[in-house]
Amino acid sequence: MCGSTRMETEYLKKCFGNCLSRALADVAKVRPSDPIEYLAHWLYHYRKIAKVKEEESQAKILLQEEYGNSLKETEMTEMLKQEECQIQQKSEKSHKVGRGTQQRAATDICS
Repeated sequence: MCGSTRMETEYLKKCFGNCLSRALADVAKVRPSDPIEYLAHWLYHYRKIAKVKEEESQAKILLQEEYGNSLKETEMTEMLKQEECQIQQKSEKSHKVGRGTQQRAATDICS
């Protein structure tokens, strides 16, 4: 194989992968009256499905990232609530003024 033929082969492999060989195998199996038109439709349909699969894959990745971010945000919110509760309890212990009102407020926050 000469250098340019090898480069062309690599280019075709890169662009078509095994899709072209599958398409040609299907043409040979079906034996349509217009194999060129059949092949064109087959490739068009293949590409359309490949695009949909790629979009679905990207959407799934995005959803996974958003879910991870949501979990982190929920954890942070919970940590902040706990911190707020601890601050409230320390404040109650140090002031001991209006104890009944402050205890009810701390109980509401810490629940």
